[in-house]
Amino acid sequence: MLNEFKKFAMKGNVVDMAVGIIIGGAFSTIVKSFVADIIMPPIGLLLGGVDFTDMFVVLRAGVENPGPYVALADAQAAGAVTVNYGLFITNTISFIIVAFAVFWLVKGMNSMRTKEEPAPVTTKTCEFCATSIPLAAKRCPACTSELSS
Repeated sequence: MLNEFKKFAMKGNVVDMAVGIIIGGAFSTIVKSFVADIIMPPIGLLLGGVDFTDMFVVLRAGVENPGPYVALADAQAAGAVTVNYGLFITNTISFIIVAFAVFWLVKGMNSMRTKEEPAPVTTKTCEFCATSIPLAAKRCPACTSELSS
């Protein structure tokens, strides 16, 4: 069983996938920071100083502190049940940025691939019996017809 696992783990695709997951996790952290710290503050400023992380709706007030809550952290500390649509907006923007970056990465990788040249034509079709024959043939080996070219 240990040998089987070793064979499985050392396959090229498994190692590539593991590297991709690790790099994807690190990239996700960078994108989350980019969205939360770079993108969302100017958008919030343009919308009148709105902080998206504090955009929420209270479904049920907390037991310890019935509210009103100024920040999401206050509502969560009080045990309130909330719908955090501001965090959803932030995560949606983060997803769009990651999807866009992956699109450009795949597009770049595809453009770097060498394009295969088409194989040179070495045969032609007999005009009488439709058999595939070499280009230099003067007579069809299948029907023995003389070929025009």
